[in-house]
Amino acid sequence: MGLDLMTSSFMGLRDKLHHIAKRYLQNDEDAQDALQDTWLKLNGKCDVETSQEARNKLVAVLRNICIDQLRKKRTVPIDTITSNDVPQCRMETEDIERLEHLLQQQLTPLQRQIFNLVTHEGCDYEQIAKRLSMTVEAVRMNMSRTRKKIRETLKMLNQ
Repeated sequence: MGLDLMTSSFMGLRDKLHHIAKRYLQNDEDAQDALQDTWLKLNGKCDVETSQEARNKLVAVLRNICIDQLRKKRTVPIDTITSNDVPQCRMETEDIERLEHLLQQQLTPLQRQIFNLVTHEGCDYEQIAKRLSMTVEAVRMNMSRTRKKIRETLKMLNQ
């Protein structure tokens, strides 16, 4: 019964759902795609008791799909941007590296090592604790002190 209710709700709300998607995406083809994705996501996988519940699920899933499509359009893969395309990019990269080097000069060797593991290698505190034979609390405290020193140094540089 729930599946038939979802199908009948979708068919009854199809024009309204299309209008909602078109408002989000500003494009008829993208709105049609979002509508189709919504149906594919809910078809046979969603059991509903009332038509109001079916309507709510359809609108919520459609909205989420539209938001996902908008996010995908906004993001630009970093591989597509080269320093030749943006001449300022190389300057900014050099400035950032210089600033980071300056900030790291204020840190102890242990703080510098933990900072690099967190920021450049993407390690979490548990991994760092195992790697450096420390407790997680000690790593967390060192990282906290590192951030504090970096904030203080940045504040001095901006004055």
